[in-house]
Amino acid sequence: MRYGSATKTAVPVFARSISLPWSLVAFAGFAAGILVVSGEAWGAAWLLLPLLGGRSRRPATLTLVALVAALLGGSRERAEQRAPDPLASWRGALVTLSGTWDGRFLRLEDPRASVALSPKPSAPPGELRVCGRLDLPSTPRNPGEFDYSAWLRASGVRSVLYGAKVLSARPRRDARTWFRGGVRLGLSPLEADFMEAVELGDKDELNTRTLGARAANNAFAHAGLSHLMALSGQNVALIVTALSFLLAKTPLKLARYPVLLLALAFYVWLAGPSPSLLRATLQGGAVLIGLWVGRGRIDALGALGLAGLVSLAWSPLWVFDVGFRLSFLAAGSLLLVPRVEGRLPSRWPTWLKVGLAGTLLAEISTAPIVAHTFHALPLPLASVPANLLAAPLMALLVPLGFMAGLAGPLAAPINLLVGPLVKLLLALVTLFGHWPSVPWGEISAAGWAAYGLFGVCVTLWLRRRLGERSASAVCLACVLVTMVAAKSGGQAREIVFLDVGQGDATLIRLGDFTMLIDGGGTPRGSFDVGARTVVPALKTLGVFDLDVVVLTHPDADHVEGLTSVLSEVPVGEVWLGRRTNAPIETAVLHAAKTRRVPVRAVARGDHITVGNAALDVMWPARPFSKEDNENSVAIRLDVGTFRAAFLGDLPSGVESRLNLGRLDLLKVAHHGSRFSTSEALLSETRPRDAVISVGRNTYGHPNSDVLNRLRAAGIRVWRTDEAGAIRWPLP
Repeated sequence: MRYGSATKTAVPVFARSISLPWSLVAFAGFAAGILVVSGEAWGAAWLLLPLLGGRSRRPATLTLVALVAALLGGSRERAEQRAPDPLASWRGALVTLSGTWDGRFLRLEDPRASVALSPKPSAPPGELRVCGRLDLPSTPRNPGEFDYSAWLRASGVRSVLYGAKVLSARPRRDARTWFRGGVRLGLSPLEADFMEAVELGDKDELNTRTLGARAANNAFAHAGLSHLMALSGQNVALIVTALSFLLAKTPLKLARYPVLLLALAFYVWLAGPSPSLLRATLQGGAVLIGLWVGRGRIDALGALGLAGLVSLAWSPLWVFDVGFRLSFLAAGSLLLVPRVEGRLPSRWPTWLKVGLAGTLLAEISTAPIVAHTFHALPLPLASVPANLLAAPLMALLVPLGFMAGLAGPLAAPINLLVGPLVKLLLALVTLFGHWPSVPWGEISAAGWAAYGLFGVCVTLWLRRRLGERSASAVCLACVLVTMVAAKSGGQAREIVFLDVGQGDATLIRLGDFTMLIDGGGTPRGSFDVGARTVVPALKTLGVFDLDVVVLTHPDADHVEGLTSVLSEVPVGEVWLGRRTNAPIETAVLHAAKTRRVPVRAVARGDHITVGNAALDVMWPARPFSKEDNENSVAIRLDVGTFRAAFLGDLPSGVESRLNLGRLDLLKVAHHGSRFSTSEALLSETRPRDAVISVGRNTYGHPNSDVLNRLRAAGIRVWRTDEAGAIRWPLP
């Protein structure tokens, strides 16, 4: 690694081309090797492309370093893939496991045997004995769905215990418990959840505790402040600065560097080696070691490369982790702060120029990944002032929270200061979180290319090789092209049967018109299908608002997820049949009322036309039945000569009264229940294809008699539990 001297001028990072340290080249090569072995050669090419603009006195040597690192990275990934799983023989079986519960995973005696628990128990960290069915984690089955399997594998976990039931629990009293208790002591639940996320990176409570907590979490994203709850360089820098200040007042000031290094190691052990925290700690540790041994300030690019190399050697799958990518991109972009600051008006105060440059660089460098992953970008008009105002608050909260954690049960006086500061920060987040964000669908290859051109223009502008007007024009054109492409992606004509497990959620897209029929749900467990499956799928598909949401009937597996859909997606109108006093229906209607969405009671005969398409309500008919399933809203879609029907949970006794006529596609009622899809219906409609929305269940869905009737009629059957989300193009 290349070091600068305290008295000599280092090679400028912002020269005509960047001088490449060997560690950065090795990091890029190691990551490229992992990507190639994992089947993402295009990602490896994009990773190595920026290195072509660098310079070196020994280009042949650095090329050799990159090749050797790529071979090592590929070998490390192959070894990871071939590593034996001690639990493989137990998959599919009902088992009882005992181990150490750390709040995220159950760690067994074998260090390679760690298990995720579903549903996640509320037991505190400690010894745990649980029973359930051991199986592989689920893989993405819907557009935009979080890759739970890859995330677990990157965490060293290959199996999940489904239906986990706690048999016995013995809480653990250790440093982590002490620290967590001190961070939360005397704070309100929301304030405590926020500080736990800030100090330990644990955002589970903010995601699952209440709708209010999730709303606060969403507000952080809209305001461009999500990074405040990510363990990264911010935490490391603030903690090291605060400890350095305190050590300067004690006899330990002569040994401050080893003390600070030990503090960083303790912090990694305390919070767990997450990708962003390990990167920041390794980079900070390299700087401290350089200062300790008297080598002066270390080269920032070299430290960043070394941190990345060690991180991927520890866990090669971190290269796919969104947090890892965002952390390195943001950290690398901050090296350009002096250059951008020099292009800002000289009359502006330095603190404003530095803050503005840092915020804009971090947002620009991470924009494509943020847009591609979260399908929205915060507006600079909101994120820039929000970050400038939040920075001094975080400069106080991070070290105060760390001190509160160290104090444990004696943290009450410290948290008397923390509480008001958190309230002020949350008020700031609420203020800027109401600003609209820029919606974004999936980024195509053309979109990534446009971003590459955008990056080239920014680089040329920073090197004063491109004028401001020309750079602005090209950058604006890139943004407009990608926005138009994202908008056009939302103009598709198709039916999307989402895989929501044992439930229903069907999206009808007719160009500018969109209708969502039901939103899935889980009667048991804390997993929010609406927020974590349906909404991400809509945004990935480029659907950022819905014209109509249909509540077919008040069964949780159909409509529970609509509460989150109505809370997070603009909706024009809600349709439902017979109103009931069912709590699940009341919750959905309350969400509609809160967002001022009109509710329309529909019945047989209601009809709307969209271009060459028609949507007819075929059921319920008045007078309504006393049975909820018999009042399910059934809709027929006609597009040209194509015809499809969506029957909710209607029983066979009602099916014969619908008069559907010939169909091309039938959405099988009630997940293939034996009480639906009669021979008379199939004889009348004679569809070529049938879709069954179903998941793991104890009801015997889909019933074997129903499947036999469909096959006997020559109908092709498509099931979401086998195929995942099913996308059906419309003429």
